Amino acid sequence: MNKKHCIAMLLAGGQGSRLMPLTNYVAKPAVPFGSRYRIIDFPLSNCINSGIDTVGVLTQYQPLELNDYLGTGDPWDMNLRFGGLHILPPYQAAKGSDWFKGTANAIYQNIRFIKRYDPDYVLILSGDHIYKMNYEIMLEEHIANKADCTIAVIDVPLEEASRFGIMNTDKTGRILEFEEKPKNPKSTQASMGVYIFSTDKLISYLEADEKNPASSNDFGKDIIPKMLEDGQRMFAYLFKGYWRDVGTLDSFWSANMDAISMPEDEPEKLILNDKGWRIYFRHGYNHPQYIGETGIQRNSLIGDACIVEGDVEHSVLFSNVRIEEGASVKDSIIMDNCVIKKGAVVEYAIVDSGCEIGEDAKVGGPKDEGKLTVIAKDNKIRKNGKVKQGDIVYHEEEDQ
Repeated sequence: MNKKHCIAMLLAGGQGSRLMPLTNYVAKPAVPFGSRYRIIDFPLSNCINSGIDTVGVLTQYQPLELNDYLGTGDPWDMNLRFGGLHILPPYQAAKGSDWFKGTANAIYQNIRFIKRYDPDYVLILSGDHIYKMNYEIMLEEHIANKADCTIAVIDVPLEEASRFGIMNTDKTGRILEFEEKPKNPKSTQASMGVYIFSTDKLISYLEADEKNPASSNDFGKDIIPKMLEDGQRMFAYLFKGYWRDVGTLDSFWSANMDAISMPEDEPEKLILNDKGWRIYFRHGYNHPQYIGETGIQRNSLIGDACIVEGDVEHSVLFSNVRIEEGASVKDSIIMDNCVIKKGAVVEYAIVDSGCEIGEDAKVGGPKDEGKLTVIAKDNKIRKNGKVKQGDIVYHEEEDQ
């Protein structure tokens, strides 16, 4: 009654500086995705679909909107008397207080939470990846291998391997070496930032790491290399499915577009409406979408309460977006509560929530030129205004 087999610790406190200006006021895991979700919905849904009903969400940067969105965990069936979803911010203890200094330190500061549930295993997750994964299968492999730590990896093209932490393994999958962004990678097995630890091992290494003044208190830089150095049983779990790190504006745009138009023969498709593996999210109370007599939408995701009277092509619209007659949106992401006025053209752009693009204004340009344009939250682009392709507008621009 007072013990859990496995609990999850979800790291959701990152600043997400490469996603600016989308993360000016919200934590990266709270950034909207796919017309109705937030990025954090994916690892949370993975947990509940995998039978893991106890999750500690470690927050730090701009937590207000994220905390409000998570609430008591009802949308993910995690409002439980024993277990469930818990928000774990940095806090002041008897010996003082400190921000999370690194991923390992964040877990260390919450060891008491882990011990409360006396789990046999602890799953460590990142809150900024888009993927659908059954953690139960990974846990079964961890147990079968009698592993101290299992790290999920995904096979990447050799030319991209130097951007990741690379695991070099033997034929059994046992990790022999970990290379952080190697210039000349020896394999293509890239770490996904998903770890399963046997609890006793995790706690002992976290405590030792905290006592080391030279440590950066990070799993990839400190805990994993130290465990390898000590000869602990560490295995790679090869994941075959869709996975994207949406840590940059370009990757965020691409992942949203993957939800629209991945090729039918692509074996690793992103399917948002998969009834066999639901993505749970906090529902709004909006009206249905409306496509007007002059409205045209092609190959797009259209959120609740949208009114489309213009032309929308290969784009993602979140809730309460209005596209007025004569306006055109192409290859773009338009977040909630935006208005695209008559005659305006938005192309290959991300428009954050609450923006208004004035009549006959032009934002962005052809996707083929490869310059993504971004308009930050609550901006107004005046009538006939122009935002050059590749520009990032952080604040209201009177001269637009």
